[in-house]
Amino acid sequence: MELGLKGKTALVTGASKGIGRATADALAAEGCDLVLVSRTGADLEMARAEIERLHPVGISVEAADLSQSGIPDRLAEKFPDIDLLVNNAGAVPGGALHLVDEETWRRAWDLKVFGYVNMCRSFYAAMKARGSGTIVNIIGNAGDTRDPDYICGVAGNAALTAFSQALGSTSWQDGIRVLALNPGPVATDRMKNLMRSKLEQTGATVPADEELFQKMPFGRAGRPEEIAAAVCFLASGLSGYSSGSVTTIDAGLSVRASFG
Repeated sequence: MELGLKGKTALVTGASKGIGRATADALAAEGCDLVLVSRTGADLEMARAEIERLHPVGISVEAADLSQSGIPDRLAEKFPDIDLLVNNAGAVPGGALHLVDEETWRRAWDLKVFGYVNMCRSFYAAMKARGSGTIVNIIGNAGDTRDPDYICGVAGNAALTAFSQALGSTSWQDGIRVLALNPGPVATDRMKNLMRSKLEQTGATVPADEELFQKMPFGRAGRPEEIAAAVCFLASGLSGYSSGSVTTIDAGLSVRASFG
């Protein structure tokens, strides 16, 4: 399927590992030039070298902490011609309300919730001036599953989903599409650690890696590449009539949760 992304420039946050890295790989395979952002410079350089070995695209890397005020504006000033912004950075800890203190809650939201909002604000302005652009916010299905043992993430994801819907409902007037993509559990190192932590907090036995996801639909978690493929489609002109919408990829987990 020809997605028409060749020659576009995409900025991906949280791009050195997991879903962000898979998204960078997929966009490079489609011919997109890349700006890769994460907090760890060494991991970014490794990602750049591996992607450049496989795909003839231009790649810039920026080691940046998106929880820090002013960083999104600096990135938008340095890279004003971004066609596609993929917000993906963020690591919200698990835990019930009494286990997540205020400092932890604020630190998590500074990176993911306010990080996404500030990146959208900064790059939306540049896209509006140009009259075109697409923003895909990779958020997560916790706002729908509403697990009380992941309450910080539930509230943050629900906020970002509503934010994406509100922004995308009128962004077409500026030539911009804004979309939310909500994965369920995806087999990344972060997800494995989150599940282990949750089991430990409840006193349950922690199984081996290969058994962590066996009770999920299809007997597995999602794959980063499946989320990355959805990002590519949503970013393409084939999805050109979508804005303010939410795409959920979780094998029905959030639908089942809504029925108790």
